[in-house]
Amino acid sequence: MLHRRSLPLLAGLGLAAPTIARAAFPERPVTMVIPYATGGSADVLGRVIAPEMSRILGQTVVVEQRPGAGGHIGGAHVARSAPADGYSFVLGSVSKATGPSLQTLNYDPLNDLTPLSGIGAVPMLLVVSPQAPFQNLGELLAAARARPGEISYGSSGPGTGSHLAGELLAAATNTQLLHVPYRGSGAVYPDLISQRINFLLDAAGSASGQVRGGAVRALGVTSAARTAVFPDLPTVAEQGVAGYEFGLWLGFFTRAGTPVQAFQRLEAACREAIATAAVQERMRQSLVEPIPTDAAGFAAYFRADAARWAELVRSGRLRRLDG
Repeated sequence: MLHRRSLPLLAGLGLAAPTIARAAFPERPVTMVIPYATGGSADVLGRVIAPEMSRILGQTVVVEQRPGAGGHIGGAHVARSAPADGYSFVLGSVSKATGPSLQTLNYDPLNDLTPLSGIGAVPMLLVVSPQAPFQNLGELLAAARARPGEISYGSSGPGTGSHLAGELLAAATNTQLLHVPYRGSGAVYPDLISQRINFLLDAAGSASGQVRGGAVRALGVTSAARTAVFPDLPTVAEQGVAGYEFGLWLGFFTRAGTPVQAFQRLEAACREAIATAAVQERMRQSLVEPIPTDAAGFAAYFRADAARWAELVRSGRLRRLDG
């Protein structure tokens, strides 16, 4: 039996009594899972945040890519395969909020993951080929109504932001649009420019360069208000689609049940990293708008968004992606 008076002796011998104190988190490298394709806006932003977190935590934050299924392959890995010890966390997007209502998943983002820290939200630009006959969104939607199921839009893949934004547009305008999935938004542009597909809703951070370079022409922005970068570009809502708003938000999640000490340390590191000059400059360049970075604020933001999509499905205004 270990008596209390034995503890000083153990300490003097350099031995640890396991019930006295736990080692501070983290004791070894931490893994940031990025469930999106290399070079996309989420991947780029995550790779800017990772070294800042490494410096703050005093341990390397290793980036591990597990792309596919609109971010759900990486999400499921952290939710089900990685231990609930804080040493793995995942970069998530709006698909974490839409998935429970729109898709059959092998995990539950609402209960198997815990919101850790929000990063920001990126509006999307609706872009067409410079040679496209549509001069504004109204003309594109008129064509969609005249030719149901023929006006096509590309996406980064099923369940991704570009797909969901298109589904929301179809629901809001009562039109039948043809969804054409690709492997990442970069793969869409050649077919868009050559008019094999009619339009694309892409994150403003990546689409803006294409617009400025003249490769594509923007017809609208999905945010509630016009952006400072393109002040003359009207919102989708301004062009007759009342109430339409979509933002591709990003944030971090841990596995549910992560120990409090590890969770709090990770949350603090995320918030401090996001506030650094390097990350803020990248966010500015990518047109990322702020959302709550604290765990409680981000959790409320996340669950409100999930409730919005669930209501759209319940009301019949939006169909399930696998229905």
